Amino acid sequence: MDVIEWLKVILLGIVEGITEWLPISSTGHMILVDEIFPLNVDKDFMNVFEVVIQLGAILAVVVIYFWDLWPFHRKAKRREKSYFANPSDVPALAFCQNFVDNYFYMDKIIMWFKIALSCLPAAVIGLAFNDWIEAHLMNYVIVALMLIIYGVLFIVIENYNKTRKPKMRRIRDISWKTAFLIGVFQLLSIIPGTSRSGATIIGGILLGTTRELAAEYTFFLAIPVMFGASLLKVVSHGFTFTGVEVAILLVGMAVAFVVSILAIKFLMKYIKKHDFKVFGWYRIVLGAIVLVYFGVKTLLA
Repeated sequence: MDVIEWLKVILLGIVEGITEWLPISSTGHMILVDEIFPLNVDKDFMNVFEVVIQLGAILAVVVIYFWDLWPFHRKAKRREKSYFANPSDVPALAFCQNFVDNYFYMDKIIMWFKIALSCLPAAVIGLAFNDWIEAHLMNYVIVALMLIIYGVLFIVIENYNKTRKPKMRRIRDISWKTAFLIGVFQLLSIIPGTSRSGATIIGGILLGTTRELAAEYTFFLAIPVMFGASLLKVVSHGFTFTGVEVAILLVGMAVAFVVSILAIKFLMKYIKKHDFKVFGWYRIVLGAIVLVYFGVKTLLA
């Protein structure tokens, strides 16, 4: 590949790193970038690239929030009081309880179970309808409409939220019911142009979380969701990549990783003092641009 093609890979990595975490739809942006600066690869590989590049973005979350996510500790940090009110008399169960007390942060284990619960709706419905969605909904009209509709929703919900006080400020405040309902909101993001982060942030705010908590929980949800989606794409492709294709994937993921770190830190700093309205207006403008651009292109074709 020539230098221009590598610059396109870097550009796609930058776009992925920014748009994956800001609630502005990575799909909508990827469509525009690929339309204006198409990468000279076959369509099947491009479909894999657009998903697998997200692994770089995932790694950024793991690096930034590692100690919030890592559920294990050394025996030296054993709890003075057991997690279990009634130690078991059964040797095998007693061993398990003792092991948990010695090496686990139970609040983080519970958090991961809640994240798994949140992922369940999208995993079940998404897998069942993935092929149908790609065949019928992956078009510029749907993407543009979702950009606009959710842009309006961000503005309306932020106006509604002005008079409400958040009920949940920390991960541990999220109940099992709330975790499942956030997962239902995440399910909405299977429609292209919605934005996974946008759907879950809207859901979290409506259910009573702070903006910061809604964003953080969205980041954590991305880890199993994106890893699973990337694995499925690689498996469906059959692990048959050329040396150049592997290099493209690695460069794209590396760029997405670095840019994601900057994007996540920017977003968390921004929402401490501002709401999400600016992203709503941005989505509306972008959606209109997508409609006009592809509409004119279709008419001229």
